[in-house]
Amino acid sequence: MLRFAALIAVLVALLAAVKREHVLERAGLLGSCNPVAVPGDPAGQWQACRAGRLTGYPDLSRDSCTRRSVQPGVDYWRCPAPLVSAR
Repeated sequence: MLRFAALIAVLVALLAAVKREHVLERAGLLGSCNPVAVPGDPAGQWQACRAGRLTGYPDLSRDSCTRRSVQPGVDYWRCPAPLVSAR
């Protein structure tokens, strides 16, 4: 019983570390977005989103953003206000 409890504790700690350190995003398994500067457009914020192997491209339409450009490997979104990061 003690071994089972220890195994559960190790698994919970491992899952918390993976979530906190964003290991899956850095490994390219989950899609992610980063703010980018766009010359000549001071209103709002632009995001460059890259696809993840498991989840594909993030969808920012729920944050009132509109997809403006699709380049190979990157989706560009324009958002009316800066997005609040969950990190």
